Amino acid sequence: MRLVFSVALLALTLASCQKPGSISLSAPPASAPEEKRTPLKTLAVGLSGPTWEQTKEATAASVGETSLDDTYTRIKTSEQVISITFDDGPHPQNTPRLLDMLKERGIKATFFVVGDMVRHNPHLLRRMIAEGHEIGNHTVTHDTLSRMNDRALKAEMSAAHQQILAATGVPPRCMRPPGGAIKKDQKQFLLREFGYPTILWSCDPKDWQRPGVEVVTQRLLDGAYPGGILLVHDLHKPTVDAMPKTLDVLLSRGYRFVTISELIAMDES
Repeated sequence: MRLVFSVALLALTLASCQKPGSISLSAPPASAPEEKRTPLKTLAVGLSGPTWEQTKEATAASVGETSLDDTYTRIKTSEQVISITFDDGPHPQNTPRLLDMLKERGIKATFFVVGDMVRHNPHLLRRMIAEGHEIGNHTVTHDTLSRMNDRALKAEMSAAHQQILAATGVPPRCMRPPGGAIKKDQKQFLLREFGYPTILWSCDPKDWQRPGVEVVTQRLLDGAYPGGILLVHDLHKPTVDAMPKTLDVLLSRGYRFVTISELIAMDES
């Protein structure tokens, strides 16, 4: 199965857009659950180094400790800030276009990348980091985490962590489960083991259903509010086509775009 999946992903990198249902990345994300954010013990963040075990230990003293919740779908803030997040890439054609759009507008985003896509496009991750974006862990295979035991979960996330670190020199500090499918105890496990909070979303325009550019834009505009987290997929060409109008309208409404780590640091709850 892993071989079939990898071959399908390789084929995807040669196309400008994906046919619905052609690989598991087209599976619809589950609706984000009602926010239940359980404060956990204070954990170190700001990892750096050759392995996630070494980096957590090596930098804890220098970066200090930050109290993180295990799950974020939004934050409470009095500021006009919002995060836009892009899943399932990087895509060889769509992602560069998107990065051009973001750069032109001075917008910072968070990309939740899939390891099997990273292997084919590491240069795009380097560009993301160079232009001030954040990269989050979205697994290696885009498989369903809620079906995994802790050993398999750790292997999946560690492998993706290493791929991102090898490509950029910058370790991811957060993760998003494919389809939002993750158990409560798994969230706590990932926070303990990696320092990863689980990032879900407050607005899902269901762009993976390809409802049309204008529909995606309107759903994002209707679902935007301060402290919110917008979910979209740079894997899909129509989603990227929807970005100029979406971003321009949100900017005209006074929104400032921040990365997920920046958004969490602004939480007033």
